[in-house]
Formats: sequence, structure tokens, C-alpha cells
Amino acid sequence: MTERFKPNVTVAAVIEQDGRYLLVEELTSGGLLLNNPAGHLEQGESPIQGVIRETLEESARDFTPTAWLGVYMSRFLRPARNEDVTYVRIAFVGQVGEQIPGRAFDTPVQRTLWMTLDEVRASRDRHRSPLVLRCIEDHAAGRRLPLEALVNDPSLFEAPTAPVPPAA
Repeated sequence: MTERFKPNVTVAAVIEQDGRYLLVEELTSGGLLLNNPAGHLEQGESPIQGVIRETLEESARDFTPTAWLGVYMSRFLRPARNEDVTYVRIAFVGQVGEQIPGRAFDTPVQRTLWMTLDEVRASRDRHRSPLVLRCIEDHAAGRRLPLEALVNDPSLFEAPTAPVPPAA
């Protein structure tokens, strides 16, 4: 039997303000790369909770999702480990508040930047993933899906319980 396919699930925020998009510059094994505020979804967390948390951790700003942008997938070979990796990205659109004074970014984030769509396109060789530009292009094209389309069963927020054995 082959091992079960387990993609990495991430959440990302596409934030536009006055014609500029908020990006984070992260120190990675491949150098300084640009990304949307994004990160891994944690167990017991809804995608909306995850994107709010990740945006705060990476940009030191409170994020309010207003729409769902879509589900995106990408695949690449991680050279350091010769590992075939697939990401499933759940992307959201929303607004942020001002940067919170004194709040530090997550360790790999060096700074945040506001870039125009043309600047994002021109920096494609520095994107952490091809999904950075794809999500921004979809936002610029007007894609918006209702947040209500994402459904979280209450079991997501509860500790799993052992199954009850059938009565004899």
C-alpha cells in the first residue's frame, strides 16, 4: 500500500489598500522572498480563524476577512530535502488595521511592503510561490466568493472522542 497523500493546507490574505497590496518579505532557504501574509492552518482552527491569526503574526495587523477568494494548489520540489510538496491554499480578501506598535513579526518575516499590481508582477522571480501573483490577479479581476460558502462542522472545534461500542 502506498502512503496517503497529505498536502500542506495553508491560508493566505490578499489585502489591497489604495491600489497597493500588502506583502511580507520572508527570509527563506532560497533567500528573501515575497509572500501574501500566509501560513499553515492549525488543527482545531477554521480557515477564517487561521488567516486572521497568520495575518496578525506576519504583519502585526488585525485582519478582517470580507470574502473568500478561492482554493489554490501548487506543487514543487523542495531541494534541501529532495521532497515533493503540494500546497492547498485557501485565500481570503479583507482589510487590515494599522500596524500594532511594538508587535514583532514572526521570525522569518523581515518586513512588510505595500506594492502596486505592476510592482508585484515585476517581482515575480522573488515570489515564494506562483500563487502569490495568481491570488492578487484574481483579486484585481474582481473575484469574490461569500464567506458563508466555507462550512465548519462543530466537530472541528471539539476534541475527538472514542467511538461508542455497539450495544450487545
